[in-house]
Amino acid sequence: MSGTIRLTAAQAMMRWLSVQMTEDGERFVEGCWAIFGHGNVAGIGEALHGIGDAFPTWRGQNEQTMAHAAIAYAKASKRRRAHAVTSSIGPGATNMVTAAALAHVNRLPVLLIAGDVFASRRPDPVLQQVEDFDDGTVSANDCFRPVVRYFDRIQRPEQLLTALPRALRVMTDPANCGPVCLAFCQDTQAEAWDWPEAFFEPRVWRIRRPEPDAGELARVADLIRAAKRPAIVAGGGVIYSGAEAALSAFAARHGIPVAETQAGKSALAQSDPMSFGASGVDGSAAANAVLREADLVIGVGARLQDFTTGSRTMFAPDARLVAINVHGYDAMKHGAEPLVADARVALEKLTAALGDHRAAFDPAPRAAWLAAVDAHCAAPDPGNDLPTDAQVIGAVQRAAPDAIAMCAAGTMPGALKLLWQPVQGGYHMEYGYSCMGYEVAGAMGIKLAAPDREVICFVGDGSYMMANSELATAVMRRVPFTVVLTDNRGYGCINRLQQVCGGAEFNNMYVDCNVADQPQIDYVAHAASMGAHAVKAADIADLEAQVAAARSRAIPTVIVIDTTAKDGPAHGLTEEAGHWWDVAVPQVGGPQRLRDAYTTYLQNAAKARLVN
Repeated sequence: MSGTIRLTAAQAMMRWLSVQMTEDGERFVEGCWAIFGHGNVAGIGEALHGIGDAFPTWRGQNEQTMAHAAIAYAKASKRRRAHAVTSSIGPGATNMVTAAALAHVNRLPVLLIAGDVFASRRPDPVLQQVEDFDDGTVSANDCFRPVVRYFDRIQRPEQLLTALPRALRVMTDPANCGPVCLAFCQDTQAEAWDWPEAFFEPRVWRIRRPEPDAGELARVADLIRAAKRPAIVAGGGVIYSGAEAALSAFAARHGIPVAETQAGKSALAQSDPMSFGASGVDGSAAANAVLREADLVIGVGARLQDFTTGSRTMFAPDARLVAINVHGYDAMKHGAEPLVADARVALEKLTAALGDHRAAFDPAPRAAWLAAVDAHCAAPDPGNDLPTDAQVIGAVQRAAPDAIAMCAAGTMPGALKLLWQPVQGGYHMEYGYSCMGYEVAGAMGIKLAAPDREVICFVGDGSYMMANSELATAVMRRVPFTVVLTDNRGYGCINRLQQVCGGAEFNNMYVDCNVADQPQIDYVAHAASMGAHAVKAADIADLEAQVAAARSRAIPTVIVIDTTAKDGPAHGLTEEAGHWWDVAVPQVGGPQRLRDAYTTYLQNAAKARLVN
C-alpha cells in the first residue's frame, strides 16, 4: 500500500500536471502561463515557484493574450500538447473568457486555472468578488460555463482527485476536445492535505481513433460509388487526426477534388493536383465551381459553418451531403449522411471499401485559378498606388514560400485563404471565432510549438491595436517570428461589408469617425519600444527584402506597410468565385442603396438550403 504526502492543493495540482505524459514521452500540459494577483499569487504562485523547471512558468502581459498563445500552441501541435494559464480572481479571470470561447469554437485544448472566491466565505466580499444579491454561490467565473467543455470549482483539496483527471479526459478526447476551467478557490489553493502518493505516478494519455460504424460506412461508400461528380470539403479535423496523407491518397485514387475550409487549409500542399483551394464565401473559383456542380459533397473533419457553405447556398439544391466527423453533432449538420469516426481511419476504410472506383474530374479549373492567383499577387509596377493585400501576400509568398502564414480577423483571413499557396502544414488561421487580437500572441504560440518553422503573422492595424503586448513577451523569451502589419488606417474589412450591406461609410475608417484629429500612429516606433526589430517597408520590393532579412534574427521583426483600404480581400477574385454570406440588411429606412441591398439580400436568401 502506498503512503501519503502532505502538500497544499496548489502544490498537488502542479505536481500532478507535471507527470501527465503523451505517448511520445512529453508532458501533455507543457507548462503554465501566469499573471499573479491576490487570487492566485500565494497559492498557485508559490506552487509554481516550488516545482521549478519540472513544470515551467511563463509570464505574459495580458490574461487573454496569454491564453491565445496557449491555444495557438495547441492548434500548431495538432492538439497533441497543451498549455495551462492561471489568473487571479476577478478581471484577471474574466479576461480569459474570450479566449475560452475561441478555444471552444475551434475545439482546442487549454487548461484555464482561474482564482476564485474564498470557499470558507470568511472574508466575503473579498477584493474583486462579484456579489449576486439572490445567489450566494455565484462567482464571476460562472461566466466560463457556456464557453468551456468542462467546468469545476475546487472548494476542497481532495476534489482535485477527480477534477484533474476529468479535465485531462476532455482535453485529450478527440470528439469533446476543448477548453477546461478549474475555478480554484484561493483559500483552498493554500490548504494542506495528505495525498496518496499513487496519485502522482506518471500517466500516459492516448488520443483514441474511433472506428466507423459498419452500417454508416457501407451507406457512405454506396453514395460515393453512385455519385457522378463528388467533391470533398476538408476541415481542421483532417489535420488534428494526422490524416493529411490519407486524404491526399484518397482523393487521388478515387478522383475526388478537394476544397478547404480555413481550419483545413494546408492539409494538402497547394502543389497537390487534387487541391482546388478554398471553399465558400472566401473561396476560389475552382473550388466553388466544383462544389456548386457536385452531386455529392463529402465533408471531412469540417464544422460546415456559414463561410464554408455560403450560408447554405453553395451546394446544389439536389446535392447529397456526407459528413465524416469524430463528433456526431457535426456529422449530422445540414441533413448530412453521417460517418462518425476518426478522419484518417474513415478515409482508409472507405478506400478499402471503394477499391478501384474512380470518378471523373476536370483539372482545368484548378490551373485557371492558380494562374489568376499569380496575376493578382504579382508585384505592382514601381510608383503605382498603395499596394493591395493580394500584392502584400504575393511578396511574402515569394520571400518565404515554406513559412507558416497565420492570421485571425479582418481582411487578411479571406485573402490568405484564397491566395496563400502553402506547403503542407504551412497555414494557421483562427477563424472559428475570428478574434481580433489573436495574431501576435498566436504567432508566438505557433513558434513555440514549431521552433524550426518560419512563422509569418499577418495583422491589420485594427487588430494590432487591440492586442500587441505579447510582442514584449516574445522579445524577452527570444521567440522569433515576423509580423507583417498592413496599415489601411482603420477597419477596412468591415468598412467594405458596411457598404455591401447598403450602409454609409461610418465609424470604421478613422476618416469616417467622430474624432477631433486624425491619428498619426507610429507603429514602427511602438513595436521598437517593446524591443522588436521594427521597420517600415517602402514598397512591395522592400517588403520582400525585409521578410528575407528577418529570418536571421533571434527576436520578432515587425514590418509595417501602408496598403489600400478600397480593394477587397483578393482584388476581385472573390467576386469571380461566386458566393453569398448571410448578413442581415435592414428591411426599411435609409436611402436607395439600402433598399437595393435588401432586394439583393432577399434574392440570395431564397437560395439557401433549409435542411438542418
